[in-house]
Amino acid sequence: MSRVPRTRLLSAATTVGLVALGLAVATAPAASAAPCTDIDVPVARGTGEPGTLGIIVGDPVYQAVQSRLRPRSVSSYRVDYPADLIEPASVQKGNTDLVNHVRTQAAACPQQRFVLVGYSQGANVVDNSIGISSDGAVVGGPIAATIPADLAPRIAAILLFGNPIRAIGRQVTGTYQSRTKDYCALGDPVCQPGGTNILAHLSYGGNAADAATFAASKV
Repeated sequence: MSRVPRTRLLSAATTVGLVALGLAVATAPAASAAPCTDIDVPVARGTGEPGTLGIIVGDPVYQAVQSRLRPRSVSSYRVDYPADLIEPASVQKGNTDLVNHVRTQAAACPQQRFVLVGYSQGANVVDNSIGISSDGAVVGGPIAATIPADLAPRIAAILLFGNPIRAIGRQVTGTYQSRTKDYCALGDPVCQPGGTNILAHLSYGGNAADAATFAASKV
């Protein structure tokens, strides 16, 4: 039996999830980071994912992080990028926007720290932004920009879900490794070699509390 391309599996996983949830694939208004909160949470959503920050991962994870970090002030930022399978250089556009956001916020708010969140294609965006190339992974691409080394200490935690680079034997290493929690559900074909359970790719909302606990331990 021929193997189904991972891009088709990714598209199918997103479509199945949206249909099951009864959601329309519509782009929500971008969420702007509040000025100079204690913690800013930029989120790169998955392919075609609706919701303010992404209904499958971004929204529940952000809510859990907010709750876990009280009484610290927490803001969010929706990474501005196409997050689709058709737009040329979709990942690179997200990569550039995320790095620009972190640089701008860091300059304006010298005490602010960051928790980066990426799901599926959005995980590729975060990977590239911290210098781990997603080129060769499903919906991946070459690095367009990286967070400057002098800002690395202000990246408190990185939360990745259904990260496509894992399917090609790559992972976060180096500077950010100890600050990264990278979730790959059993059978998820987007991040697990040989995975066949497309519904596993839609299960990461269940990791929100654990992800928030990890982020809190690093802040």
